[in-house]
Amino acid sequence: MIDFAHVRALLEARRSGCSLAGDFYTAPAMHELDIEAVFSNEWLFACNVAEIPHAGDYVTLEIGKTSVVVVRDKDGGVNAFFNTCRHRGSVICIEAQGHAKRLVCPYHQWVYELDGSLLSARQMPADFDRREHGLRPVHVEVICGMVYICIADTPPDIARFKAAVTPYIAPHRPDRTKVAYSETIVEDANWKLVIENNRECYHCVGNHPELLATLIEFALPDDPRANRDFQLLMQEKTALWDRLGLPHLPADGGTEFRCIRLPFHRGAVSFTWDGRPACKKLLGDMTEPDIGSVRMFRVPNNWNHFLSDHIIHFRVLPLSATQTALKTTWLVHEDAVEGVDYDIETLTQVWRATNVQDATLVAHNQRGVKSKGYRPGPYAPSEFMLNHFTDWYAGKLAAYVDGLRADSVAANCASACSLPTW
Repeated sequence: MIDFAHVRALLEARRSGCSLAGDFYTAPAMHELDIEAVFSNEWLFACNVAEIPHAGDYVTLEIGKTSVVVVRDKDGGVNAFFNTCRHRGSVICIEAQGHAKRLVCPYHQWVYELDGSLLSARQMPADFDRREHGLRPVHVEVICGMVYICIADTPPDIARFKAAVTPYIAPHRPDRTKVAYSETIVEDANWKLVIENNRECYHCVGNHPELLATLIEFALPDDPRANRDFQLLMQEKTALWDRLGLPHLPADGGTEFRCIRLPFHRGAVSFTWDGRPACKKLLGDMTEPDIGSVRMFRVPNNWNHFLSDHIIHFRVLPLSATQTALKTTWLVHEDAVEGVDYDIETLTQVWRATNVQDATLVAHNQRGVKSKGYRPGPYAPSEFMLNHFTDWYAGKLAAYVDGLRADSVAANCASACSLPTW
């Protein structure tokens, strides 16, 4: 059970600029609240359209206890539905990814078209109206081939995010890619610790030698820690990006999202051991390999890297208070040929190593925040994105809890007003 008074007390005691109280990372009730207040009321990254290239291809997501299926329809569109049969509620699509000409419930074989309409319901009476029993739709937004879903009745506005990031990622043509490799790992940590770990590179020097072979740890073009070489590199690259018409300055995402183009180390063009391209065939219509990477993040569950030669999507879904599923997907040009233009090991080795390292780090972090000795600690200046994230998260919870309280007051008032007077 969620103790809302306790949640309000934790939020009121929270200090901006510091990590969250231990209960936010460890309490099962807080996990339940996160599912309701955050993951059930926000746009979530689901997949790239390249993961469902043909009619009938689908992926499923588990949002707490709610299963969602995202499916390509016969007209090439992308639909999303609650993965729950309208008969007696069985899950329909069992696998995380698959293909079906139609969606058939495995329990009693109710058959649904790819647009969610009910085609067949065996043995139902003559007056049964199939039109009233189609799959319940889930909100879908496709941004340059990236599929976002929201299971709320009324989703928050996503238009500002879409308008802001499209100029950055459209030149990389995420919609004209194919999946080269994908893997999901379960990390033994709360989802917020997984996100927080990604939002800072304070830990990179001591833990990510493969990543830092090419990645510059500075998160801003005018980072005060930057040396003269980085400043000169930024001058060179911004001049190139301007000539190519590629946006690069930080997008105005507030605490909700981040989008920026930053260079690799001088001489490196991709996330590989030696900095060479991971794929010979560049994305979209690009001809220049040395354009750095667009780093894009959106709360609550997705970050990405868009390079000249490949794209990497990262998707986070909480499994429990102390476990999180991280799915990483590497995409290359739709016409790239494995073994000719790229090989899987070269393409994936840097981030696969980094993911394993991060999984160890966040597991240690999870163990530590459970200690009686844990107290929220201050962020370093370079961890400013953690401050953005935790401020956003605290605001999301406060709005949800305050909304419940307002609804309760209104319901009590309505009840009182309906009582007879004597």
